[in-house]
This record gives sequence, structure tokens and C-alpha cells, in this order.
Amino acid sequence: MEILGVGMSELVFIVIIALIVLGPKDMQKAGKTIGKWLNQFIHSDIWKTVNKTSAEIRNLPRNLMREANMELSLTKEELNKSAGKNAQISQSIRNSSRPIDTSENRISPSPEEPKENESDQQNNA
Repeated sequence: MEILGVGMSELVFIVIIALIVLGPKDMQKAGKTIGKWLNQFIHSDIWKTVNKTSAEIRNLPRNLMREANMELSLTKEELNKSAGKNAQISQSIRNSSRPIDTSENRISPSPEEPKENESDQQNNA
């Protein structure tokens, strides 16, 4: 157990030194004075500010992760919305275009390639 970075053995050592230096009667007065001072300090605005700032620093990584996740989810929603709009636009384009007449779009053989009938005739001759 540590209090302000001071372990149990160090705390016992400090109490023994204070008892030797102050004596038993002055030790009681010093304890009361220190207790009153700590009580006033804990209830002061400075201590409240220190505790609030310390809590903010401890929660900072968690808050940053929450904000990042919120931004990520908003980005996903925007992408899904834009993808949905693109799908609607392409569907409306497909629906509004007129059907293509396939008879006009027939591919004729190029002049360089002989027709199959001509090559068959040359082979038979």
C-alpha cells in the first residue's frame, strides 16, 4: 500500500522520526494541525480543479477513441447514402434509356477476312 508514493516502511520511519523530534505531546498537536490543514485543502477549489483535470487526463484516451469511432460511423453512413444515391441514379438511367435495335448493330466481316463461303469454294476448286 502506497500513499503519495510513500510505502508502509517509509511511513513508519517518518512517524518514528517525528515522535523523537516532537515528543508525544507535540505530536498530538501536530497531528491535529495537519489534519485540519488537509481537510481545508481537500474541500478547497484548487483540489476540486486538480481532481477534475486528473479525471479528464485519465479519460482522454477513451474519449478520443469514442470520437474517432463516431467519426468513422458518420463516414460509413455518408458512404452508404452516396452509394445508395449512385445506385438510384444508375437504375433510373437504365430505366429511361430506350432499347437498342440489335439488327442495326450486326457485325459484318472485315474486308481483309474472306467469307467462309469463298474460302470453301477455293478449296473445292
